[in-house]
Amino acid sequence: MGRIFVVELDGRSYRCKFCRTHLALPDDLVSRVPTFIFFSLSPLCFWSFHCRRGKAYLFNNAVNITVGALEERVMLSGMHTVADIFCCCCGQIVGWKYEAAHEKSQKYKEGKFVLERGRIVDEIDFSSEVYIDTRPSMSDGEDA
Repeated sequence: MGRIFVVELDGRSYRCKFCRTHLALPDDLVSRVPTFIFFSLSPLCFWSFHCRRGKAYLFNNAVNITVGALEERVMLSGMHTVADIFCCCCGQIVGWKYEAAHEKSQKYKEGKFVLERGRIVDEIDFSSEVYIDTRPSMSDGEDA
């Protein structure tokens, strides 16, 4: 196995919960715009992504990841070709990448990355302030 080169991001960043490797910048976060929910029991909330394990966030870019095999997944927003993404340092799954959307209204997701809230921490989490609550809440349990 070759040597792993890790990208160090400047400023505040989202990191792997398990090994603290940098994964994404807040400037690349795009899921604050209305989006369709998938893997969710509540179709009324259109402001965030959900996955099997709880909430997730859509990013334009991610670093220090390896991309798994492509697969077709049916989501509430339609059929998508996706690949799981893993932290390049510890190998933990941290989310997935949208490779292709089969519906025209979902094409904006292509090439973007979804990081699961429960698998990432905000750099601020290392102090007393928390911007992303990584603990399960009542609504997370209901969404899973």
